[in-house]
Amino acid sequence: MKKTTTSTPYLFGLDSFGDLATDSHSKLMSHAASIRLVIDEAVLADKLGVDIIALGEHHREEFAISSPEMVLSAIASKTKNIKLASGVTVLSSDDPVRVYERFATLDAVSGGRAQVILGRGSFTESFPLFGYDLRDYEELFEEKVELFSKLLTEKPITWEGTHTQSLDKADIFPKTESGRLATYVGVGGSPNSVVRAAAYDFPLVLAIIGGSPDRFAPYVDLYKRAAEQFDHTPHPVGMHSPGFIADTDEQAIELAFPLFKEAMDKVGESRGWQPMTKQHFMNEVKGGSMYVGSPETVAKKIAKSMKAVGAERFDLVYGFGPMKASDRYRMIELYGKEVIPRVRELLAGE
Repeated sequence: MKKTTTSTPYLFGLDSFGDLATDSHSKLMSHAASIRLVIDEAVLADKLGVDIIALGEHHREEFAISSPEMVLSAIASKTKNIKLASGVTVLSSDDPVRVYERFATLDAVSGGRAQVILGRGSFTESFPLFGYDLRDYEELFEEKVELFSKLLTEKPITWEGTHTQSLDKADIFPKTESGRLATYVGVGGSPNSVVRAAAYDFPLVLAIIGGSPDRFAPYVDLYKRAAEQFDHTPHPVGMHSPGFIADTDEQAIELAFPLFKEAMDKVGESRGWQPMTKQHFMNEVKGGSMYVGSPETVAKKIAKSMKAVGAERFDLVYGFGPMKASDRYRMIELYGKEVIPRVRELLAGE
C-alpha cells in the first residue's frame, strides 16, 4: 500500500558560475560564447520543467558571468516559467539601491520571476575592483543588508549610512507588481549569518560544497528557532551543491574528476588548499557534498540529503571546470527528465 503523498512544494534548480566550457573540438570557448551557452541551457531547463536557474557573480578569468542580472534578463526573454535567481549577488561590494533597481527591473521583464540571493561572497576580487576595503568585509554586508531590507518595503526611506549613501525620504523605482522582490540570503556555514537571515525575515539558502550535508541540519534548526524569536514565520530552507550527471556512475566519475580537480585546484592556489586527490573526490561523491553519478544515484543522494538537512529546495551547481558543452546539455536533460521526478517520488515516500 502506497503512503499518502506529501504536499510539500519542493523546488529544484540549477546553478551556474558561468565556467568557460569547451566545444566539440575540446577548445575552450570564449567568455561571450560561454554566456550564450548558459542562456541556451536555461531555455532547455525551462522546457524540462526545472524550477529555478541561478547564476553566480564572479570576476575571474575562468568564469564568464560578472553581471548575473544581465544574463538573466536575456534568459527571461526566451523562457516562460523558470525562476531567475542570482547565486549569489555579492551585496558587500555593490550598491543596495542599484541591486534593488536591477532586480526589480528583471522582475518586471520576466513577469515576476526574479529572485535575488544576497551573499558576502567567497571570492574577494570584487572588493578592490569596486573600491571597497576587505578590512570592512563584515561591516559592509551587515550595513548593506539592513538597507536592502528597508528597500524591500517599496516605500520612501530615510537612511544614514557609514559605508553607504545617506537617503532622505528616497523613493526607489520600479515598484514590483507583487509588492515585494523575492529575496534570499546565501550562507556558507556561519551561525551569525543564519541568525541574520532570520532577523531580516529572509529565506535561507545553504551553500554546501564539502563534507557531509548532515552537518548543516543544526543550521536549519538554528534558523527556525531564531525566526520564531524574532516573531517571524520560518521560510522553507534551500541548499545548493555541485554535481555531475551522466548515463552511468562510471561515466560520470570518469568525466567529472579531472574537471572538478582543475576547477578546485585553481581556486586552491590562492587559498592554500592541497591539490584535490582522487580519494578526496571519491569521499565527497560517496558521503560528502558532490552529487556525481547516474540519474538514480544522484536522485537518491539528493533526496537523502534534503531529508537530513531539512531543505525544501535543492539547486545543483553544474558545469564545473572546462566541461564539454555537449556533456552539460546531457546533464541538464538527465536532471530535468529523470532526477527531479525521481527525487520528488522518493521524498513523497513512494
